[in-house]
Amino acid sequence: MSLAHYRPLGRSGLIVSPLALGTMTFGVARWGMERSAAEAVFDAYIEAGGNLIDTADVYAGGGGETMVGEMIAEHRNRDQLVIATKSGFAVGQGPHAGGNSAKHIHAALEGSLRRLKTDYIDLYWIHVWDSVTPPEELLETMSALVRSGKIRYWGMSNTPAWYVAQVVTLAAASGRRGPIALQYFYSLVSRDIEAEHVPLAKDTGLSVMPWSPLAYGLLTGKYDRATVEAAPSRSGGLPSEADNRDAPTQSGARLDGANPFGDTLFTDRNWAIVDVLKRVASEIGETPAKVALAWVLSRPGVDTVLIGVSRVSQLQDNIGTVGVTLSQDHLDILNRSSAPELPMLYGLLSGEMRRQVVFGGADVSTRR
Repeated sequence: MSLAHYRPLGRSGLIVSPLALGTMTFGVARWGMERSAAEAVFDAYIEAGGNLIDTADVYAGGGGETMVGEMIAEHRNRDQLVIATKSGFAVGQGPHAGGNSAKHIHAALEGSLRRLKTDYIDLYWIHVWDSVTPPEELLETMSALVRSGKIRYWGMSNTPAWYVAQVVTLAAASGRRGPIALQYFYSLVSRDIEAEHVPLAKDTGLSVMPWSPLAYGLLTGKYDRATVEAAPSRSGGLPSEADNRDAPTQSGARLDGANPFGDTLFTDRNWAIVDVLKRVASEIGETPAKVALAWVLSRPGVDTVLIGVSRVSQLQDNIGTVGVTLSQDHLDILNRSSAPELPMLYGLLSGEMRRQVVFGGADVSTRR
């Protein structure tokens, strides 16, 4: 299968492939890849038509960006690629080692440009909300970087919807370049962003780029519940896009400790979702991973999905997702099994409750 089925990212002219290659596994000693293995994955992704490479300044302490930059320089294909990187998480000690102040963003960007061996970034992500920087300052910093040519587009990740809305509104009111995309944890087992972020994206033309669409490997179907529950618990750590890990051993079947959820993904609800996912996959003759990725790609506002792999065979399996079409019946089954428990406000404004309480029993379609 090919990734050369491109689409614009949100309401922009940035054209991307349906799967983005996450590089958090590049150069990470614990479960990452050395240069030769990473380059094999990079080559296979490019050969399949993929064009969006996603990294960050904190990956492998900057080593991830360095590795990506070296490979692009050696392949001499910079102009054919969309390079995305991020700043926000602390890369050292002190109040300006992280966050979204103009001081840190400028310093972080210069470091990323140097490591990536390029003079501009195609898509620059605000990696995390810092709860301090005013939206006016962030917008001015980012729009000025667009005007300077050091970045072409920008997006926001791991940020409350109300803050994103402020930035987008300020951008529209002032004619400055606002964000074009949002990047969040989104999968069959985590649909929380459907309450506010997805409607916000739909209303404002932002794209939604899910990270960890396979929920740290849980949705690959490789975990056996009995074995997992008999294994020692693990604590959480840094977030990861590395969903496609090697199958667990009987003595260590917990999710990899390098995720922010620890064992909290192992719930009765999530195991039930995995069971439904496996059943659908069996019925259509595909792997659970492909079905889970196909479901995410079918969601409103999703133009591309961030994947992370540790070997070429995993990448090739993920690429096969572009050839998977889920029937409406299968989509309905997956949607029902994974429907999130939304706060009361959103429950009040959806489905039968909305019809009866708001519109007196009348069927009123949404505007969009």
